[in-house]
Amino acid sequence: MYVHKKFKGRKACVLGMGKSGIAAAKLLKRQGFDVLISEEASLPAPKLKGIEIETNGHSAKVYDCGFMVKSPGISHAHEVIKKFKKLGKPVFSEIEIAVAYAPKNIKIFAITGTNGKTTATELLSQVLRAHAKLEGKNRKVYTVGNVGNPFADYADTMPPGSLVAAEVSSYQLEDSAYFRPDISALLNITPDHLEHHGSFKKYTGAKCKIFKYQTPKQAFITNGADKTCVKELKKAKCQVLTFSATPKHSVRVNVFYDGDELIFSNGCRLKPPKHLIGMHNIENAMAVALMAFAGGISAKALQKGFDTFKGLEHRIEYFAEHKGVKCYNDSKGTNVDSTVIALKALQSDNKIWLILGGREKGFPYTPLIPFLEKHCKEIVLIGEAAGNIKRALGKEFTATDKRDIYHAIEYIFAKAKAGDIMLLSPACASFDQFKNYEDRGKKFKASVLEYINANKKI
Repeated sequence: MYVHKKFKGRKACVLGMGKSGIAAAKLLKRQGFDVLISEEASLPAPKLKGIEIETNGHSAKVYDCGFMVKSPGISHAHEVIKKFKKLGKPVFSEIEIAVAYAPKNIKIFAITGTNGKTTATELLSQVLRAHAKLEGKNRKVYTVGNVGNPFADYADTMPPGSLVAAEVSSYQLEDSAYFRPDISALLNITPDHLEHHGSFKKYTGAKCKIFKYQTPKQAFITNGADKTCVKELKKAKCQVLTFSATPKHSVRVNVFYDGDELIFSNGCRLKPPKHLIGMHNIENAMAVALMAFAGGISAKALQKGFDTFKGLEHRIEYFAEHKGVKCYNDSKGTNVDSTVIALKALQSDNKIWLILGGREKGFPYTPLIPFLEKHCKEIVLIGEAAGNIKRALGKEFTATDKRDIYHAIEYIFAKAKAGDIMLLSPACASFDQFKNYEDRGKKFKASVLEYINANKKI
């Protein structure tokens, strides 16, 4: 990355005043750049010393800048970006800017995928911390990207030798032309974010940029049972390692699961994390283990990291029981595929009351039908998408529209029997009724607990 060499002395424009945009602006300011943050929305401007901020639209000042750092949620089709590129000026991602100013001898482990990437990244971080402790060198471990703070928050203050676990989204990757992690992983690819990318092909292309620029000395880990991943791995120019809980004969995998242990082609055997349920989490553990081995981490550190990992909030999270009805929060289940994963993970035959709905993401709901028939008693609908979901699934399966989370909870507790399961796994985004999926999950849990406390004596 050549920002610090070619553009020194030129003004930087950061387009978008989100978390990563502000982090990038602060980093560039620390590195001696004049910085303009330009935000389209009418938002209050934070006080950032020495950084110019404009809100409520983009002025001509943007085009006087030498290069741009684009916030990941902004489309490449945006008129400002198209005009900026027509002027022959480059557009970078926050993660590229971060790498440009990080020490050269840090080790970057980067994870992407449609589902599971946050769990895998946090699990990897736990393994890296176990490794640092066992190694005894007080090595620093950073968890960055979608899972935590932006990479740019830490990049220029990281000590040499640091280990970085980065969760990287398709939005971040599509903006990156110079990102080359030491070890990368693509967990799976199913349709998601099509409203942003425009097509599954473009979404896949963005995801695959995680390994596109890697060298033969670097490693790429991917899913040997995912047809799209298998198709794309042929393009990799680096070392490729594959995993699968259900190996296909066409792809040689480097690890498999025998029902009790993960067994690796290097002869190592490990127990998977005990606090993670579902076969998808077995595959997350496989991916993390292969990344760790590729990064020179011992089996002892891996097992220690697995054994001490507690799981994550909002991801098939068991949190309460009322009159024999167990309650699970999977608010992170924002697409159909992740909802299928949750239904399969709970391994329940016709005992799940599934809460679906929210803001639609542009993919069909009909692939849910066989899993509803196998695992669910009824689906309870909430949010903007309720009508469309009922039209898509209501003829095949009982679907009741209860508008919001609390009414859905009341309805389910009134009808469910001991041994049943209440599951929030909405297959939709949260932005119709909530700030984000975390807000949705927290309010779901709070509402369940409120109901339980109010009905203890009933």
